[in-house]
Amino acid sequence: MASGGDLSLTILGFLHERPMHGYELKSRLTALTGHLRPVSDGALYPAISRLEAKGLVERHEEAGAAAARRQVLTITPAGREELLRRLREPADLDISDQSRFFALLTFLSALPDRADQAAVLRRRLAFLEAPASFFYENGRPVKAKDEPDPYRRGMLKIARAVSLAEREWLRERIEELDATQG
Repeated sequence: MASGGDLSLTILGFLHERPMHGYELKSRLTALTGHLRPVSDGALYPAISRLEAKGLVERHEEAGAAAARRQVLTITPAGREELLRRLREPADLDISDQSRFFALLTFLSALPDRADQAAVLRRRLAFLEAPASFFYENGRPVKAKDEPDPYRRGMLKIARAVSLAEREWLRERIEELDATQG
C-alpha cells in the first residue's frame, strides 16, 4: 500500500463487509493490491492496532477450524462512521493517486447517498481533465507526439489511453447516478 492512509481505508472497507480474522483480511488486501504493493505483516498488524486504539476496530477470539483459537476483527460503529467520512470526503491524494483511488472505488458503494458517490467521481474526473504529464518543458506538459524518447513516448501514450477510458467510465457512471436521483 502507498501509505498507512489507504491501508487503513482498505482495512475498514473490508471489515465493513463482514468480520474476518487477520489472515483472511491479509488475503483480501493482497488480492486487491498485493501484485503492485505487497502488504507485509509488519505493516498490517500495526495498522490494525492503530485502528483498534482509535476505537474503529475490535478484536475478539473465536474457535478456529483446528484446536487453535483465532482473532476475529470487527468494525465498530465509530469505524463505520470513519469509513463513510473518508469515502465521502477523500483526501486530495486519494483522488490523484490511481492506486489510492482504486482502493476508494472498491468501497464507494458503501456510501448510501448516490449524490455523495457522484461527487467523489466528479472530483476524480476534474483531476483527470486537468492538463498534466510525466514530463514538462518550459512549465508545460510534454505531449506524446513531441517526445523524442520512444519509452517516454510510450509512457505518455499508455497513460493517455488509460485516462481516456477512465474518463469515459466516470462520465457514464456519474450520468447513471444523476439519473437515479431525479
